[in-house]
Amino acid sequence: MGNRGMEELIPLINKLQDAFSSIGQSCNLDLPQIAVVGGQSAGKSSVLENFVGRDFLPRGSGIVTRRPLILQLVNNIAEYAEFLHCKGKKFVDFDEVRAEIEAETDRITGSNKGISPIPINLRVYSPNVLNLTLIDLPGMTKVAVGDQPPDIEHQIRDMLLQFITKESCLILAVTPANTDLANSDALKIAKEVDPQGLRTIGVITKLDLMDEGTDAKDILENKLLPLRRGYIGVVNRSQKDIDGKKDIRAALAAERKFFLSHPAYRHMADRMGTSHLQRTLNQQLTNHIRDTLPGLRSKLQSQLLSLEKEVEEYKNFRPDDPTRKTKALLQMVQQFGVDFEKCIEGSGDQVDTNELSGGARINRIFHERFPFELVKIVFDEKELRREISHAIKNVHGVRTGLFTPDLAFEVIVKKQIVKLKTPCLKCIDLVIQELINTVRQCTNKLNSYPRLREETERIVTTHIREREGKTKDQILLLIDIELSYINTNHEDFIGFVIRKGWLTLHLSIMKGGSKEYWFVLTAESLSWYKDEEEKEKKYMLPLDNLKLRDVEKGFMSTKHIFAIFNIEQRNVYKDFRQIELACDSQEDVDSWKASFLRAGVYPEKDQVETEEAAPAETFSMDPQLERQVETIRNLVDSYIGIVNKSIRDLMPKTIMHIMINNAKDFIHSELLAYLYSSGDQNSLMEESADQAQRREEMLRMYHALKEALHLIGDITASTVSTPLPPPVNDSWIPEIVSLSLSPTPQHRPPPAATQPPNRPPVARGPTPGPPVNPTQAFGAPLNPSPAFGAPPIPSRPVPPGGAFNSHQDPFSAPPQIPSRPARVPPGVPSRRPPGAPSHRPTIIRPAEPSLLD
Repeated sequence: MGNRGMEELIPLINKLQDAFSSIGQSCNLDLPQIAVVGGQSAGKSSVLENFVGRDFLPRGSGIVTRRPLILQLVNNIAEYAEFLHCKGKKFVDFDEVRAEIEAETDRITGSNKGISPIPINLRVYSPNVLNLTLIDLPGMTKVAVGDQPPDIEHQIRDMLLQFITKESCLILAVTPANTDLANSDALKIAKEVDPQGLRTIGVITKLDLMDEGTDAKDILENKLLPLRRGYIGVVNRSQKDIDGKKDIRAALAAERKFFLSHPAYRHMADRMGTSHLQRTLNQQLTNHIRDTLPGLRSKLQSQLLSLEKEVEEYKNFRPDDPTRKTKALLQMVQQFGVDFEKCIEGSGDQVDTNELSGGARINRIFHERFPFELVKIVFDEKELRREISHAIKNVHGVRTGLFTPDLAFEVIVKKQIVKLKTPCLKCIDLVIQELINTVRQCTNKLNSYPRLREETERIVTTHIREREGKTKDQILLLIDIELSYINTNHEDFIGFVIRKGWLTLHLSIMKGGSKEYWFVLTAESLSWYKDEEEKEKKYMLPLDNLKLRDVEKGFMSTKHIFAIFNIEQRNVYKDFRQIELACDSQEDVDSWKASFLRAGVYPEKDQVETEEAAPAETFSMDPQLERQVETIRNLVDSYIGIVNKSIRDLMPKTIMHIMINNAKDFIHSELLAYLYSSGDQNSLMEESADQAQRREEMLRMYHALKEALHLIGDITASTVSTPLPPPVNDSWIPEIVSLSLSPTPQHRPPPAATQPPNRPPVARGPTPGPPVNPTQAFGAPLNPSPAFGAPPIPSRPVPPGGAFNSHQDPFSAPPQIPSRPARVPPGVPSRRPPGAPSHRPTIIRPAEPSLLD
């Protein structure tokens, strides 16, 4: 029987295709296969029917094949067909096969000539076929017909590319001979995905319909558009033959006669025809599967490992076991609590790298969003100053106040503190939403039990909503506490001091010259001391009627200077009408000017512009009132900063204690009791239909992968260890076979008395005699089939009763060219001398480069 391991390769892939198709998944595996592509009416269906020897494919005008047809041919004594979607039903009448294909196509695509990528799996058992698997794809078209969508051309093209772009797919490009090869749709799309022609096998049909005086010899000899695997010509039945129910066997005999009698093809007749095409595809697919087995095994193993963990839970699964339900309920509630805590507290396992979630989002609310909401409380400066001015006047009443009233400060501060309630409550709402989202995220693992998930979400969410009210009450209480007492003795409160720092006091040389002092600016005065300990005060200057002006620095001076003067032309310090203060940089000068502005001391020119531009109601002309407004304004800023700092610190602590930590404790200690009291345990643990289906699909996929790996392991073992006769070496037909033949049909090879020049070295050795009794070497009579006369050659002799046995298929016998005597195929006897032992293990050798391999 030849190499049993190689014999089982194609059935192995068939089993894998059936296993994955039956569960509706491909497991992301690219199984080795042959895809048949070509234009409409190129003869694809006729080629497939010639393989089977039966009429079983739909026929008609326009697009007929509208779904991929995975055709698995299996050599068998009995002849029948089976569909994967009709398990257990055997079709003996092939007219019923055609009707079932049409019905199944219409079931998915409808009757409007639309297409679908969902395949139909058909397996044909017959003694007239070799093991082979092909995918018949819709023919390429250019124009939509009838109710077809206008983009039918692109739909078909996309479907073809889904199959032929995979490196594991061989391409059978069918092209009619009566069209220009350069315009072949099949070769064009094959060239796009296989530019080197390594996976493409060319088939030329309708050779008998070419114009008189023309032939396709250059194409078939692989000269015009070379392919690594070459071209094979076939002659199908004409439409008249099909309508007349011409027998396919008679059509194959006519095909053989055509090639033998045609002057352009008789020298290559052994390498033409449907029988040779089927043998070629059988060997090409077998070799291709052999080459891709290591990669296929690796993919199967990786898929199996990825399923191991999930399948482990389902192996001993019993849906109605009450013990299992109780255990599952306890485990899921416990796991939900662990997951919730990990989401809030963070963990090192299962870290989401795409977006923030759980505790990280809450942290961002605490330290980014909430401070931003506080900053968004923008005070309207003019409105605030008007409120302060009115508060000061209302506090003094009919009297004229000499000092800044504390009561006005408290009124304004409390009014600003009340504004903090809105961002605080909004922060709580944001945290609530994130907690609910976290609960939903953690309950995703409970999808297997919809009722349990709903109850868990409802109970935990209700508890969080209850804690929401308590948290908001506590936050409002904190704000009320801030309103209850204004602590002006707080260490961070600036009081009346606006700024402190070193400045250089410029005086004349006669008055002491320039000297550095420690200056203290308050809302009422500017004082300077000997040093920063502020024990020895040098002078205190009231700020009434003072203004600022710029002073140009001296020629040799590096200091930046500004001056303070009295607008009533009075002396400011001793007998000086102005005092000049110097800083090391212009930035320091600008900073001190800003501080003087806060104290109500304005620049000389800007104040005039400000007074002219400001409404009469905004600023009073009373300088003392302006200083009091500025003072309270600065004090409000300082105190509100203290309150904001306190609220920013207490908000996260309050929310964590009252809401988040309490929710964690509730899930761990009370959730299970609430679940038990909410309803029947059986209804809680009722499994969803989707989960049951997913479990069944997972188990089917798991067992299919294990079976596939087991089959591949058996194939490998039997191929290596079983002692079988060596396979026929088909590499002895190199490219020079076609070169040794004359380009003209009148040329003939040299006489048989000499060794033909195209015999490869592996065939040399004892010259084989006539085929007297090949039984001595193989134990079974050799079948003189065309496999020995043309590439490629099956890897074993065909058994008696097989598809191409000479006494069953008379027209499949090789033609005898007059100038070449028939010989026993070279390579069979020369592989091993007649006396060699037959117990050596089988070795599969990689095929040498040739036209067809």
